[in-house]
Amino acid sequence: MATQFLKLVCGWRNLLAREEGQNLVEYALVVALLGLGTTLGVRAAATGILQAFQYLISMLGAAT
Repeated sequence: MATQFLKLVCGWRNLLAREEGQNLVEYALVVALLGLGTTLGVRAAATGILQAFQYLISMLGAAT
């Protein structure tokens, strides 16, 4: 039983010591930040476009 526990502990240590998963986490963070930045940028652009159209509509309504 102690041997199996020792193997389990050694296996977990080896798993935690490996660095292959570190790259995956870094790429996931970059993708998440890009997604967040894109979402915020599109929202800002949409708000600006909406305000521009509302201004045009109000100007056309006042001209008629």
